[in-house]
Amino acid sequence: MDAGQEALQRIITTLANKNDEIQNFIDTLNQTLKGVQENSSNILSELDEEFDSLYSILDEVKESMVNTIKQEQARKSQELQSQLSQCNNALENSEELLEFATRSLDIKEPEEFSKERQILQTLKFLPVPKAPEIDPVECLVADNTVTVAWKMPEEDNKIDHFILEYRKTNFDGLPRVKDERCWEIIDNIKGTEYTLSGLKFDSKYMNFRVRACNKAVAGEYSDPVTLETKALNFSLDNSSSHLNLRVEDTCVEWDPTGGKGQESKIKGKENQRSGTPSPKRTSIGSRPPAVRGSRDRFTGESYTVLGDTAIESGQHYWEVKAQKDCKSYSVGVAYKTLGKFDQLGKTNTSWCIHVNNWLQNTFAAKHNNKVKALDVTVPEKIGVFCDFDGGQLSFYDANSKQLLYSFKTKFTQPVLPGFMVWCGGLSLNTGMQVPSAVRTLQKSENGMTGSASSLNNITQ
Repeated sequence: MDAGQEALQRIITTLANKNDEIQNFIDTLNQTLKGVQENSSNILSELDEEFDSLYSILDEVKESMVNTIKQEQARKSQELQSQLSQCNNALENSEELLEFATRSLDIKEPEEFSKERQILQTLKFLPVPKAPEIDPVECLVADNTVTVAWKMPEEDNKIDHFILEYRKTNFDGLPRVKDERCWEIIDNIKGTEYTLSGLKFDSKYMNFRVRACNKAVAGEYSDPVTLETKALNFSLDNSSSHLNLRVEDTCVEWDPTGGKGQESKIKGKENQRSGTPSPKRTSIGSRPPAVRGSRDRFTGESYTVLGDTAIESGQHYWEVKAQKDCKSYSVGVAYKTLGKFDQLGKTNTSWCIHVNNWLQNTFAAKHNNKVKALDVTVPEKIGVFCDFDGGQLSFYDANSKQLLYSFKTKFTQPVLPGFMVWCGGLSLNTGMQVPSAVRTLQKSENGMTGSASSLNNITQ
């Protein structure tokens, strides 16, 4: 009897253990199911956000295309309306002449007909002007200004004015029929040349064509001419900027709450994700993160943002303007390998000039943690000239073109435009050619500038 009870007790204990195991397994399944549901919900939410972003981008593209079509339609309609008006005037004049000729045919007396003949002989008809010829050799591209010059194939003293049309393009050679940009029109040009100034060279080339007009009609267009308008265009790389910097295209502004807000948002997303992580997706239009050894952003006191375009050769120029109340900022260049804790000018991989308006006012050039105080007034806008092949980085007063400081070095890696800002903001002007005044100063500066110092001759 005792043996039977012991066996029964063992069976009960085994069943109780199995029951606990089953209960634990059920709890595990419930937790896994909950995690899958939460993760699925998060993925669906992210998917909705990405589709919303995609719809927004498509809407913007649609709006841009619609505006372009409407602008081209309005231009074509205006041009056709003008041609129609000219044709109507010509038709009215022709009808008057036809009526006059018909009356002349009805004249019987020779004396009266001789008078009509004299009147007909005094009439002057304006021929359609021939197409002008643009001479690329006489055209000039300098200082973000383009001067276009042309001539008539033969003298025509009936020309009243010219119409010049231009558009930007990234294609060399003759303009494409389905180019992505519309022609811009400049009407009522009295001479045989015209200068476009204050341009932003955000395309590699510009197409030009011109037509002559007399009092009656416009002639055919000249053969189009393509001129090179290459310049450095870059934006600020938001993917590598410090979390306390608010970056938008060519503007950056200090935001003391930006880091906390973004960090909490990131942590919140991480806490929401459980179970199997969702695959990484990149939204359309986002720039790839800068190469910096898997460290995505500047941090600590390195309130830095870099440009998104590397300089590997040639001479380039851009300008920087600080907000009036900006406490501290730096402008310069750096290698891609600049560490996320590194500050501009405090390493051997970065060169800059630094402005400090906090506690005491200082203006200095910095490189490799060496400082050279600058005994010049901080300009309203700073021009940056980088000669990669010549190993020169110069800073100018953008308005007066006064030289502020020059570094002479040897760049062994591609460099990126670099900016630091604290308690304030910066705005950039890109798409600029090297100004002629800067080119002239560069020729006279090499080897004779007064800003030469121990900072200048450090070779990297």
